[in-house]
Amino acid sequence: MPPIPTAELHLHIEGTLEPDLAFALAERNGVELPYATQEELKAAYSFSDLQDFLNLYYALMTVLRTEDDFADLTNAYLARARAQGVRHAEIFFDPQAHTARGVEIDTVIRGITRALDAAPETYGITTRLIMCFLRDESAESALETFEAARPHLDRIAAVGLDSAEVGNPPSKFREVYALAREAGLKCVAHAGEEGPPAYVWEALDILGVDRVDHGVRCLEDEALVARLVADRTPLTVCPLSNVRLRVVDRLEDHPLPAMLDAGLLVTVNSDDPAYFGGYVGDNFTAVRDALGLDETTLRTLARNSFEAAFLDEGTRAAYLKEVEGWTR
Repeated sequence: MPPIPTAELHLHIEGTLEPDLAFALAERNGVELPYATQEELKAAYSFSDLQDFLNLYYALMTVLRTEDDFADLTNAYLARARAQGVRHAEIFFDPQAHTARGVEIDTVIRGITRALDAAPETYGITTRLIMCFLRDESAESALETFEAARPHLDRIAAVGLDSAEVGNPPSKFREVYALAREAGLKCVAHAGEEGPPAYVWEALDILGVDRVDHGVRCLEDEALVARLVADRTPLTVCPLSNVRLRVVDRLEDHPLPAMLDAGLLVTVNSDDPAYFGGYVGDNFTAVRDALGLDETTLRTLARNSFEAAFLDEGTRAAYLKEVEGWTR
């Protein structure tokens, strides 16, 4: 059965670092990992919460040093994405996590975009690049990062906000988002994963986001749900991530059906697939089986992904036609 064609809109490129590539890059760059084998590293991919995951996530990034490293990382994701039905990918990257260890932002962007430039021909995937700010860093650091990225804004489609949510509200970053909007960039932000519905309101009203990443806690606020439905604001939901980070206890308890029933524009994505047990096709299969989703619902989720993507209308229409032609 071919995977359903979809757009992946919530994907951290650093979160696609599989153990085999981590060890290969560590050897190439002379980095000593605190794990003896790939199996030992994979066993460490067990988390009690978001912060527990982030600790390992940032520790493993030390193997990423050169332009070639970032190109190899991105190519590895794109190859897996193609096999999982991805036709369009909007990819997050975290420049502060790299500049803090002495890797220049130019190196990061050049490496990633080298792979992205070849993606339509090599993988049949169109792409956009989204630069994220780490919300547990200062607002001043975000502003410095934005200014450092100005020479590359022609390669960046949007800005985003990620990392530890609780205690770091979207409003903290109002100034850098204003600059991004002035520069003509789209805006997205993680909100309503571990943080409360109030963070989603802030993302909408203060940051002016075009999409909300995660957003599952919006169901706790009826007025917020009504706002999101009325505005057709997309939510980039990551089911396997939500289970691994204990946002929900079991996939069978996931609020995805309730979100669809409420009329929300929900999409399915993989977040950090190397850590959370699956890429986007795996997420589709998992929610289909755990939640009993039929073909019509799967097609709706795929259609939503292209409707929520930052695409020109001709490309969007072509991808939507692919979705309509898909059968299980």
